[in-house]
Amino acid sequence: MKTLYILRHAQKNASEDEYDYDIELTQKGLEDSKIIGEKLKEKKIKPDLIVSSPAVRARQTAEIVAHEIDYYKNIMYNEVIYQAFLNEIVESITYTFDTVDTLMIVGHNPSLTALAVSFGGFKEELKMANAIRLDFDCNSWTAIDKSNAKFVELIEI
Repeated sequence: MKTLYILRHAQKNASEDEYDYDIELTQKGLEDSKIIGEKLKEKKIKPDLIVSSPAVRARQTAEIVAHEIDYYKNIMYNEVIYQAFLNEIVESITYTFDTVDTLMIVGHNPSLTALAVSFGGFKEELKMANAIRLDFDCNSWTAIDKSNAKFVELIEI
């Protein structure tokens, strides 16, 4: 079985003057990242790999969550996750080594909600600093499909 956690970055600063990629989290976003990290730790969630968009707000979210859940490995930053279409996110997931059983993706909407809707039948927008768990009844990331996916839970702040 493969387990995927989809985590949307926390609240970002609204800035029209700043390049979108460089926008940081608000104070609330920093606090919410810590809260979702604590909730994930309470559930004993320990991914084998965290892959994040390299955009500043996603990096901040991933780093705070990693710290909270005692994830001390390197976070992989994947440029594809920033402004990705659904098929690009799925393709990135399928490139994951099969030694990784639990993967966490930290990124942005609309692609993360599209991923949750397409694979897990999730029925609403994934809110900032919330996570979704999907389980796949397969042994390889290349085999993930709607037919072997199961929505397990929404983890909210």
